[in-house]
Amino acid sequence: MRPEHANDNDDIMLMYFTSGTTGEPKMVAHDFTYPLGHIVTARYWHNLHEGSLHLTIADTGWAKAAWGKLYGQWIAGATLFVYDHEKFTPAEILRKIGQYRITSLCAPPTIYRFMIREDLSKFDLSSLEYCTTAGEALNGSVYDTFLAQTGIRLMEGFGQTETTLTLGTFPWMEPKPGSMGVPNPQYRIDLLTPDGRSAEDGEQGQIVVRTDGGKPVGLFKEYYLDENRTHEAWHDGVYYTGDVAWRDEDGYYWFVGRADDVIKSSGYRIGPFEVESALMTHPAVVECAITGVPDEIRGQVVKATIVLAAAYRDRADAALIRELQDHVKRITAPYKYPRVIEFVESLPKTISGKIRRKEIRSDDAAKKSGN
Repeated sequence: MRPEHANDNDDIMLMYFTSGTTGEPKMVAHDFTYPLGHIVTARYWHNLHEGSLHLTIADTGWAKAAWGKLYGQWIAGATLFVYDHEKFTPAEILRKIGQYRITSLCAPPTIYRFMIREDLSKFDLSSLEYCTTAGEALNGSVYDTFLAQTGIRLMEGFGQTETTLTLGTFPWMEPKPGSMGVPNPQYRIDLLTPDGRSAEDGEQGQIVVRTDGGKPVGLFKEYYLDENRTHEAWHDGVYYTGDVAWRDEDGYYWFVGRADDVIKSSGYRIGPFEVESALMTHPAVVECAITGVPDEIRGQVVKATIVLAAAYRDRADAALIRELQDHVKRITAPYKYPRVIEFVESLPKTISGKIRRKEIRSDDAAKKSGN
């Protein structure tokens, strides 16, 4: 029987766990206005309409399912395609796109990285109209390769389990490969430096949402039963995302890394994404993760954990390490090159496809201590 008063808009509607890339997952509570926050996600980022058949590659156990399979897409009138698979196989996803004439695809950068390793000419992708990506920053080399092979621009976006889309590359914009785009107007976005200033163009700062004028639709309500953690992230009219970025002169935002992931070496602040992007332009590299390892002289040095392409696996030696180091020096500033390189079969990831750099750092610490 329906209660006389079912709920208020600020009551808890649903809760999701964060993906836990830098710490233990937190339970994120959203209120009943949350679905409306995803109108921009679906209509103005995914670019969906009533004729769209949309596929978001995401397990239903994390917030990206709500981003891409539920509220905003239904409100936009799109049809949703759901494909349940035990293990991600790029070729199988590509076949499904052609078989069912999917028009819109959203997936994390990891998915696109593996897709472009396939021979895309063997698949019918003619139905695809629009592709978006979020979850981690997109390497420019992946954007360029996907565009060259499909003619489709990957439109990047940024948000969190705690939010809806907060930054995005929208249909009327010219994408800048590797940029997250510009602020979603429903959020008051700013970049704060460590000393609390609003960052200037070109200056790094933490992405924050200003809430002194009220909580925007789509922003979470609280970390459930955790008042301390809620206050740590959200206080004095500012929600701190924990992500560091910089803004260019055109207003586009560029991801640097999680605040916990930024490497401090010999006085320099090195964001992992820039070094990862440089490595990804080398044909030997399928995937990589950049972390900091302790160093007595420099404080930290850059370490690259790399998954090699099949053709290079027999060359996993000192010569290839030097080649990759020299490649990074040429692509970006010499002081950012990885002084430590480890080759692995795969990278640890969350269920959402994000690389767990925290796990890499923990494994390195355990090896150093002999555990």
